[in-house]
Amino acid sequence: MSEQNQEAQQPVFAIQKLYVKDASLEVPNAPFVFAEEQQPEFNIQFRNNARQVSAENGFYEGSLTVTAEAKVEDRNVFLVEVTQAGLFQIENVPEAEMDPLLGIGVPSILFPYLRETISDLTTRAGFPPLLLQPINFEAIYLQQRAQQAAQQTEANAQTTH
Repeated sequence: MSEQNQEAQQPVFAIQKLYVKDASLEVPNAPFVFAEEQQPEFNIQFRNNARQVSAENGFYEGSLTVTAEAKVEDRNVFLVEVTQAGLFQIENVPEAEMDPLLGIGVPSILFPYLRETISDLTTRAGFPPLLLQPINFEAIYLQQRAQQAAQQTEANAQTTH
């Protein structure tokens, strides 16, 4: 195999662009929420998505969305939702490695940018910065795969009876 062919087959993983795809902030009970003396309770949820956007040049869009809601009793203090996205060029990566790359690698790259945007938005809304704790995307990925395998095993067992 020529040196040129070996170079052509080398795996490629490159960040082409990082961007905020969507950002939303609501403070429905302002200015009254600023007088609250109780600490709000937080509900924070994450979603990770990836999709191929161009097959011919191996472009994939990965996105990580966080929705954070702060409440005191039944009153909304704030609701912030941000989708941090990136355009990644991925080529010559074995099929078996694509799912972990998109499920672990991409969100690990996006998370610090998402965390900064959430912190900035809550500060601009007049609140202390909401600092998201680090996330182990590998553990989440492995847990999701284990759940899928268990569901598949259960579904197979039900169809054989």
